[in-house]
Amino acid sequence: MSSGSLAAEPGHASPLRWQSTPAVTAMAGAGLVAIVLGLLTRRPDVAVIGVPLLISVTWNWVRHPDRTELAQLTAADRLERPGRVSAYLDLPAHSQAESILVRVHVPGHRRVEAVLATRASGRRVTLSMSTIRTGRRPLFGVDYREAGPDHLMRTGGVTIGPVRVTILPGVVTLQSLPLPFRLQGMTGPHSWRRTGDGGDLHDVNLFTPGDRLRRIDWRVTARRAGQGQGANPGVLSQLYVRRTFATADATVMLVLDSRDAVGPDVSTWGDATAVREDEPTSLDLARQAAASLAQRYLDGGDRVGMEDLGRMRRPVPAAGGRSQFHRLVHRLAVSEPEGEPTPRQRVPRLPSGALIIVFSTFLDGDAARFAQIWRRAGHRVLAVDVLPRLNLRSLTPRLWTAYRLVAMERGDRIRALDRGGVETVVWDAAGGFDPTAAGGSDSSATAPSVVLTGLARKRQRR
Repeated sequence: MSSGSLAAEPGHASPLRWQSTPAVTAMAGAGLVAIVLGLLTRRPDVAVIGVPLLISVTWNWVRHPDRTELAQLTAADRLERPGRVSAYLDLPAHSQAESILVRVHVPGHRRVEAVLATRASGRRVTLSMSTIRTGRRPLFGVDYREAGPDHLMRTGGVTIGPVRVTILPGVVTLQSLPLPFRLQGMTGPHSWRRTGDGGDLHDVNLFTPGDRLRRIDWRVTARRAGQGQGANPGVLSQLYVRRTFATADATVMLVLDSRDAVGPDVSTWGDATAVREDEPTSLDLARQAAASLAQRYLDGGDRVGMEDLGRMRRPVPAAGGRSQFHRLVHRLAVSEPEGEPTPRQRVPRLPSGALIIVFSTFLDGDAARFAQIWRRAGHRVLAVDVLPRLNLRSLTPRLWTAYRLVAMERGDRIRALDRGGVETVVWDAAGGFDPTAAGGSDSSATAPSVVLTGLARKRQRR
């Protein structure tokens, strides 16, 4: 967790004032009635009953604080991975209040209420929750009110929060990853077909202008001395050099479709706030997949960039290094749907010869259309399906019919991608499943790491 912190905005701009509770009105009324009744009936014992009640009301009114400070709610501004998120509630610093009634509400969890004694040691209360969701999340709303001695005086209710916490996506360890059809650069971590400075032997050939002297193979030169036509035996007339395969790096562009954030429950597709905190959305899976692939490529020395189909802004240019990984992860975390998806008319321009990886649910045709255009332009394109494992048990007949129509259109798009030469990968946190099936089925053979390792062996253009 980062060292920086964010404070929630309080629900009221000015300090709260104290007010009497209904119990005060009842006590005052009972005291006055007892005194009046005692005077009318000439019963001093009855009048004496009302005196303590009026004294208690007057004493509490005189002793209550005129103003009170607001509580402060703070939390770390960033969390490195999903898990337990904490926030801190600093109670008002005055001693007249006897207790504080606090109610905490966070997304996906039931509300929790507690009565806190303000005289106890330590005035900071720790709030925590568990989540597997990622992104820029509004968390920890707090409602509270303070009460004086005997709860005869209290403040009005105040709401502070929520605080916004950026939860960065976690990464999954991957092994071999596919490369573009054409590598770029004069050096890099991958062997390429052309000759140059590398480690793998290409062949042994005659010395030509431009070859480095340190690459002369003296054993081959001595063995072939005098073997040329018209050459004297034992005389070195030609030199031979060892040529190696050149090395190059790959350019990878991550294309995130942040227009959709759907959960496993189809009935919540129209309301993203109804998704549970222990179930990832499609955007959570897309962030995890993109961050995992970016880390593996950058650790291997390649250059990685990013384009977001949900935002009309400049893409993150392809670059290498650890700082590029942090830049990409932060951009992934803040990517989220912005209202109704706006269809793009122009195809985003990406670097020539790059490997393009599209992360989408393919519930509409834009991402699939762009993938096919990039493939026809000569790019190697991977389509990563991030639709989560669906729960279809509680669907009404009407929702089931609507889902089947959407699922059939989605299946047609994925099959069209495969026919067009776009390689598809299913990214599911619980394991692979058939994207064209109604509910999905487990298959270890279609796990993302297994499929990516198989695609890594394909370098030739199809």
